[in-house]
Amino acid sequence: MRTFSKSKLMALRQCPKRLWLEVHRSDLREDSSSTEAIFQTGHQVGKLAQRIYDPLGVGALIDIKAEGMRGAFERTTTLLKTAHPIFEAGFSASGALAFADVMLPEQKDGQRVWRMVEIKSSTSVKDYHRDDVAVQAFVAQSAGVALQSIALAHIDSSWTYPGEGDYRGLLRENDFTAEAFSRTEEVKAWIAKAQLVSASKAEPAIEIGAHCDTPYACGFYDYCSRNEPKPEYPVYWLPYIGAKAATLAEQGVIDLKNVPDDLLNARQQRVKAHTLANTVFFDAVGAAADLAVYSLPAYFLDFETIQFAVPIWKGTRPYQQNTFQFSLHTLSASGRLDHMEFLDLSGNDPSEPFAQALIAACGGQGPVFVYNAGFETARMGELAIRYPHLSAALLAINARVVDLLPIARERYYHPNQKGSWSIKKVLPAVVPELRYDALDGVQDGGMAMEAFLESIHPDTSAERKSQIEQQLLAYCKLDTYAMVRLWQVFAGRTDLKL
Repeated sequence: MRTFSKSKLMALRQCPKRLWLEVHRSDLREDSSSTEAIFQTGHQVGKLAQRIYDPLGVGALIDIKAEGMRGAFERTTTLLKTAHPIFEAGFSASGALAFADVMLPEQKDGQRVWRMVEIKSSTSVKDYHRDDVAVQAFVAQSAGVALQSIALAHIDSSWTYPGEGDYRGLLRENDFTAEAFSRTEEVKAWIAKAQLVSASKAEPAIEIGAHCDTPYACGFYDYCSRNEPKPEYPVYWLPYIGAKAATLAEQGVIDLKNVPDDLLNARQQRVKAHTLANTVFFDAVGAAADLAVYSLPAYFLDFETIQFAVPIWKGTRPYQQNTFQFSLHTLSASGRLDHMEFLDLSGNDPSEPFAQALIAACGGQGPVFVYNAGFETARMGELAIRYPHLSAALLAINARVVDLLPIARERYYHPNQKGSWSIKKVLPAVVPELRYDALDGVQDGGMAMEAFLESIHPDTSAERKSQIEQQLLAYCKLDTYAMVRLWQVFAGRTDLKL
């Protein structure tokens, strides 16, 4: 009889084929960079939870890599006889095994009992978390643990870090004792089904579908989809097609050339028509009229931000978008183009100097063009709240913001955009000589975040930090120069040599 880890049972809950592949062909699994990032965040939050739940440092951590599976189970048994917190306690019983994030000793009627807490890096309870704690409770109780209660703790995104390493309040607990204890028979059924699925010599015949990304992305997707028909023009190129794409797929419609026009709105019909005809749509007159109301000088602004599940700067919240860089191109009435920038890689909170530099750079009048205004305006609004003495100036900049994205969506479409109006797609279509993939090192916002994290790490050399700095400056500068060139084309200002 095979013993299944909690992760294997959760794989079964997502898709029996996934479980079979996890057991028999784990070499085919390819986790995305985003999935790996989620794992890393989970480990970071788990380590911090040990400090939160054991402030005196008297607890014990079980290291399965060092102690091995059997050693971990044996040491857990020994530690359960003590009255100290246990982290990563291991249990195996009834065909399943699990490791508990936190085990806390309590007293009931003169007897030692235990409270289990599962730690999640999400900001809310997800439906699959309920299955998670049900498995944990079942395995622990089956192993003979006097489990009194079980809770799930997730990050409270409304909590503000007070500094000085004080993370009390970061995690919010949710009690699942009654629910988890009532699902014993369900968990037994999952284990029984897992035995049947894994014992099969052939992988289950399950087609790809919505379950491939629910509740999380499956690392076997490329393998499972290898023989699926590849549409020339995928339906998902249609903007805002959403759930309708799944409905169409169920009807065998996976290519937008087969999507009936009466199911599409005007913009979707435009994308379909120009994609199939391989022609460019450009309402030059409308775009020029949209921009004619804004006179020079004009500013072109872009931010880069970093998020931390566990805040490192006082006054910030979990997963808050913290600004660390901006690029600003200024186009004068005479057609002169100047550039200013800000970048702080010191590792200190860059928020206030960022705000001060931004106010100084943006002047007092003239439109401030951005691409997807909600992002920059939200960041400036947050900075205005954090720094009341800068609030008026920041909100004044916000009031001048003009978004180029709606103009691009309404007035321009190139088949190479593949249904996207991100500046990374629009720029090479409108201005072919400018491309993000020609940049060295940093080519998108995700890479910018990774570069920032590497630059502030204490082990990063001065030489590497300097290299990262140049890459970040080049990337953000291209973002705002791209807006300048888009503005030039949309405004019809061929008279300017930019």
